[in-house]
Amino acid sequence: MNIKSFKYNEVGLNRFFGTLEAKVMELLWEADEMSIKDVQAKLERNKPVNFNTVMTVMNRLVDKGILVKRTQARLSLYRPNQSKMRFIDEQSKRLTENLFEEFGGLVVNHMIDVLKDVDQELLDELELKIQQLKRNPQ
Repeated sequence: MNIKSFKYNEVGLNRFFGTLEAKVMELLWEADEMSIKDVQAKLERNKPVNFNTVMTVMNRLVDKGILVKRTQARLSLYRPNQSKMRFIDEQSKRLTENLFEEFGGLVVNHMIDVLKDVDQELLDELELKIQQLKRNPQ
């Protein structure tokens, strides 16, 4: 799944999705499968939202390969194509690969600079990965 834009000035899922898309995805990751009407009802707890708007957003997410749609009798049900953790893992990996391809060693230097502020467990994990890479270069 290829998300075409990354918004640096946003936070969380809003970096990958529009505001309504992010809310829809959060609901579906929590519930696993829902109808448009169910999603609309949950969204309306915070703010009124038009059924057709929700339908358009959900169908666009299907077109992007992020949601899967299935029909049960006359009801269309939607579910995420992958878990939230897998989505975040894939997108962060793709972002890292793109940054590294474009900026090379500069990205590595900045990542190391940022690592000064993380916990020791993460540093130990990184060190282990580097040792494994040195033993088994690909």
